[in-house]
Amino acid sequence: MKFIDIIGLFGAFLSGITFFPQVYRTWKLKSAKELSMSMILIILLSNVVWLVYAFNKQDIAVISANFFVGSCAIVILYFKLKYK
Repeated sequence: MKFIDIIGLFGAFLSGITFFPQVYRTWKLKSAKELSMSMILIILLSNVVWLVYAFNKQDIAVISANFFVGSCAIVILYFKLKYK
């Protein structure tokens, strides 16, 4: 594995964990009223577009980052719908 690939995977890891604090906070407070539904949907759409691109390019770092962020966004969407 090249050093640049390691940098890319580290960046993917950092991008992937960006939503963990929000997921945890929303779960802990059992409230998602302050979260914008349009923001959540835009993030999900963005992840789908990035994943199509990344799979086409076979870019594991971009796939990883968007898989993790997309997973968190799906959880946040679930909380948004559950904790109205």
